[in-house]
Amino acid sequence: MSEAKAHNDFFESKVLGHPSGLFVLFFTEMWERFSYYGMRSLLVLFFTASLMDEGWGWPREHALAIFGTYTSLVYLSTLMGGYFADKKIGFRNAVLVGALLMTLGHGSMALETPFFIYLGLTLLVFGSGFFKPNMTSIISEMYKDHPEKKDGAYTIFYMGVNAGAFLGILLCGYLGEKVGWSVGFGLAGIFMLFGLLQFWFAQGIFGDVGLKPKKVEDTEFADDGDKRNPFTTWQVVVAVLAIVIGLVWIINDPVSKISNGSVNFLDFSVGSLSGPSFTILMGFVLFLLLLVYRLTQYSRVTRDRMLAVTFFAFVTIFFWAIFEQAPGSLTIFAKDYTNRVLEGSAGMTFKIFNSLMTLIPLGIITWVLTKLFRQTFGKYALSNIFLSISFVIIWAIAIWMLNAEFQKDVAEIPASWFGVLNSLFIIAFAPLFSRWWESKYNPNANMKYAIGMFLLGLGMACVAIGASDISPGAKTASVSMIWLVLVYLFHTLGELCVSPVALSYVSKLVPGRMIAMMFGIWYLAVAIGMKLAGVFGEMSEGVANEHGFSYFFWILTGISVGLGVLCIILFPIIRRLMHGVK
Repeated sequence: MSEAKAHNDFFESKVLGHPSGLFVLFFTEMWERFSYYGMRSLLVLFFTASLMDEGWGWPREHALAIFGTYTSLVYLSTLMGGYFADKKIGFRNAVLVGALLMTLGHGSMALETPFFIYLGLTLLVFGSGFFKPNMTSIISEMYKDHPEKKDGAYTIFYMGVNAGAFLGILLCGYLGEKVGWSVGFGLAGIFMLFGLLQFWFAQGIFGDVGLKPKKVEDTEFADDGDKRNPFTTWQVVVAVLAIVIGLVWIINDPVSKISNGSVNFLDFSVGSLSGPSFTILMGFVLFLLLLVYRLTQYSRVTRDRMLAVTFFAFVTIFFWAIFEQAPGSLTIFAKDYTNRVLEGSAGMTFKIFNSLMTLIPLGIITWVLTKLFRQTFGKYALSNIFLSISFVIIWAIAIWMLNAEFQKDVAEIPASWFGVLNSLFIIAFAPLFSRWWESKYNPNANMKYAIGMFLLGLGMACVAIGASDISPGAKTASVSMIWLVLVYLFHTLGELCVSPVALSYVSKLVPGRMIAMMFGIWYLAVAIGMKLAGVFGEMSEGVANEHGFSYFFWILTGISVGLGVLCIILFPIIRRLMHGVK
């Protein structure tokens, strides 16, 4: 190891003003997001596709139940992965373990049998848990001597996230719907493997970062004067009990429905409450009692700031529950209720737009790739070779896909295609929002959340208006696709108000020694939101059959707008709780 690396001077080798190692992480994360979002875009479509279309022919409720459980467990597993990385194996080994598990998971799903689908989802849950929280930890360590560069580094990394999601949904979605589900699932696994190999053979570029967990010196008092408040035995027991109860409910929900009740861990009742209702209520009460008790053990300032974080976490639950209708009820709406066939000049316009939308980002990313080659090929040739092979394949698939579409007389848009709009709009609008947050017009935290929830509601209002002519119980319709485009536009703008700033406020409001715990609570809130997204999606079927799809989307509009108004009303209270934190 060079002396420069030993002192964390990663700026010795630079690409676009940042360490070459950042771009190794960029491409590793890009392929992981490619595989995650590519598979995710197909999951509900595969489950609900008819047997004639080589799907499983499931009712939509079953598909949305298992989807909600899967996405929820992905976020819950980050707590486990973060713990093992911090305490046992280090960030880099955690990333490798996660990438390997996800590669095996995608490969299993390509086999399409029930055993391998469920095995694949399980491997993907644990793999994401090891991978997801530790990539950003490596970046943090790399930039600890250059904090002024950290914002730019995370911006570049975030572009890798969105580039991967964009390409994954575009290509895996297309191949899954047009060629075969196993091809779409398999492609996700292939590029996860390339991400693993690229990272494995370039590890030397990180020096000693992420190799071993570091021991943190314990102190009796924190910087803010609070006495340390470690978890006692009874508190650990209560926390574990609440987690186990929650996991049982999350897993039992799809299992009991898919098995038509023959497998049901919660087949009992307590008074007027069913087993599932009693169980989730008990878990929530235990968690709430523990949280309230611990809040009483801190100084007033710390307690108040944690209450502010808790409020934002509460709103976050409903933000993601509504936002994550995209791969669930909105994808079903795109498949069965949207006119996705464009003819004549409209079809040709779409083909040209889709080509530019595909090739321009690929060209930019390839240009970045060549710059990385110039800096790292000499030392990390194998890593660069695997990375270059992956891009040759991705270019070949993209050109084949675009050529195949130009050969057709009409443009038939895959239902999964609309998901790419989120990444496209993020790339387009993120710089504008970043400048807004840095200007004198930067809103306070409550207003950012309020704007985000209003935009979320506006998106749902658009699709509610578009679905207004669909009669209750209808199984198909031909709504204009412009309504779905507007949904993704407004939802993405709402995401830019909420998602990037959320964890920033956690880090500002919570003392350093408690950040890990509060991040855990935050990811728990996101996990609850993900499962709630599945629950909302399941409700959509019953509501649509009785009142029509428009009524369901108006309900989500009302929830979004109501929470936005609540954020504004509570601003004076939350401002006092934040004690000067901006």
